Amino acid sequence: MILSPEEEAILAGEEGETRARMLEILVALGKVYGATRLIPIRSAQVSGASYKTIGHWGLDWLQHLDARVSVPTVLNPVGMDRSRWREMGISPEFARLQEEVLAAYQRLGVAMECTCTPYYLYLTRYGDHLAWSESSAVAYANSVIGARTNREGGPSALAAAILGRTPEYGLHLVPAREPQVVVRVEEGSRMTDAAHLGAIGYYAGKLVGSRIPMIEGIRPKKDHLKSLGAAMAASGAVALFHVKDITPEARIFHYQTSELEVIPVEYKEISDLMREVPVEAVALGCPQCSSEELTHIAELLAGREVQIPVYVFAAREIVARHPREVVAIEQSGARVFSDTCMVVSPAMERFQAIMVNSGKAFSYIPNMCGAAVRLGTTAECIDVATGRAAGRVP
Repeated sequence: MILSPEEEAILAGEEGETRARMLEILVALGKVYGATRLIPIRSAQVSGASYKTIGHWGLDWLQHLDARVSVPTVLNPVGMDRSRWREMGISPEFARLQEEVLAAYQRLGVAMECTCTPYYLYLTRYGDHLAWSESSAVAYANSVIGARTNREGGPSALAAAILGRTPEYGLHLVPAREPQVVVRVEEGSRMTDAAHLGAIGYYAGKLVGSRIPMIEGIRPKKDHLKSLGAAMAASGAVALFHVKDITPEARIFHYQTSELEVIPVEYKEISDLMREVPVEAVALGCPQCSSEELTHIAELLAGREVQIPVYVFAAREIVARHPREVVAIEQSGARVFSDTCMVVSPAMERFQAIMVNSGKAFSYIPNMCGAAVRLGTTAECIDVATGRAAGRVP
């Protein structure tokens, strides 16, 4: 890699040991993937924020770093709501350790916004270079916004945040963003809920793997695109997808269907994923809810009372923007939590079966929470939670 004089000085330790070690991480990563230089980034998003996932050794590593981030940087969701962790059933010991993780990041200058949806908080534009690490955020930034980011690991995202740079390889380069496979959704007009798009993503992700799909046959809204990408990133390793005539780069690339593998997705395959399973709790917001999703949940719960635990997850700033909707949701007995999500919080581990409206959660919950999972539309989730539909554990 060709480094600038300033970068050579950093590598030589002239700006401190931590900055030198962070640059070593980026240079090593760049060499592995054939990058010739580092490029500036607009923002960073760092995973490895929940004590549930990083544990003692990750915390110890963070506490020994001595530097500050140089671009706007947020965290992935942590293991609890920072102000309402007792309501979640989090133990005081876990809360103490989680606060130590947060304190370590705060000392580095990372903003205490713990979210998998940073695009709701910061202006992110087409063509911006980023260093984001959460899989669903990466898929959204690349696909829906047209920004540029690889799927960073926690250490490389933090290194990029501290130095304000990332190696120029992979999805930072336009030729690497071309579609490599076609996903053709049959009867796409029947799949109109975010859960349907999540189910498409869950099914397609397993077949697509890490390739870049061009998806045909659907006309989703932004929240639907979020669900689609999050599920493909979870069940596969999709960091960028295009939707024909919808996403910003879909018209840039000219492709011949005859030259690419075509994966058909039929309605039956999607409906089969949404089978009925008795559940003990409902969890909504994976990725965390948008303003529109929070409003929709409040409307569905108006005048109703939940009969099993219902958890709704959204970024703290989104929650602060919608006090009326949050009150309406919580009047039903449901709870709205920030900073965390159903996947990374130990609070969900006490349930044997959970209902979700997310293909990403459908993919992760069995392994991350040790629970059976049921996928349904948001309305179906609310109906089950309020006793208007079968599906609750007696």
